[in-house]
Amino acid sequence: MTIGFIGLGIMGKPMAKNLLKAGHSIVCYDVNAANVADVVASGAVAGKSSADVASQVPVVITMLPNSPHVKSVVLGKDGVLEGASEGLILIDMSSIAPLASQEVEKACAEKGVRMLDAPVSGGEPKAIDGSLAIMVGGEKALFEEMKDILLVMGASAVHCGPIGAGNTTKLANQVIVALNIAAVAEAFTLVRKAGVDPHLVFDAIKGGLAGSTVMNAKAPMMMDSNFKPGFKIDLHIKDLANAMDTAHSVGSPLPLTASVREMMETLHADGFGGDDHSALARFYAKVSGTTIGE
Repeated sequence: MTIGFIGLGIMGKPMAKNLLKAGHSIVCYDVNAANVADVVASGAVAGKSSADVASQVPVVITMLPNSPHVKSVVLGKDGVLEGASEGLILIDMSSIAPLASQEVEKACAEKGVRMLDAPVSGGEPKAIDGSLAIMVGGEKALFEEMKDILLVMGASAVHCGPIGAGNTTKLANQVIVALNIAAVAEAFTLVRKAGVDPHLVFDAIKGGLAGSTVMNAKAPMMMDSNFKPGFKIDLHIKDLANAMDTAHSVGSPLPLTASVREMMETLHADGFGGDDHSALARFYAKVSGTTIGE
């Protein structure tokens, strides 16, 4: 199948390449010409704009930073809907506010375009190896129609409900991940302050109830003081902001999320917004005077 792919950043680029490896043809577009050139070198064709991409394909995938970017790319000048024919399928894999997904879907429906919201979890490593967890909202029949394409990019794709449900699920995921990372950073700072080797603590507890995918991925980064981004602090701030806005709209308090968001905001203010979210360890180093790493 020929698929349009718009948004070739840390996540989108390897996702598009995995579709190419699976035998799909890709027409791609990004505001960053170097990212486009990279994917074209892997076999894709460059589109001139989002509208141009949409005019050439039956399916468009978008992978963009936040709600305003999705609205601009889909609804704006030279956007997807300008180039779309009736029957086009839009799969928005960005992590955005559920209400924004619903707004975009409504505009798509008026043009005869069908849409799924399908955000992902797993960060750059799982985008590269095609093992992302994909959370999908929209019509169940459309999900089933697109499932094989989604499973090229992910190890799982689960239909979570109507449009917006994918992003609601992703917000819950991001809350859980953020709080887990903060708990790991807090606990391992305690360990270091108490004079116990965090590597030994990690080996001792990872097989017990405290063990988790988050701890297994992020504790070694903290112990190595390696904060090369797989998922940036600034992006997680965006997700937690969307989570809190959504929670407030439905009357669901998020006091722990609010605390971790403020930790991340502190890191952003200190110039670490581009670091991996495991850099929450930097916040604890700042307040405790002790780093987890050697």
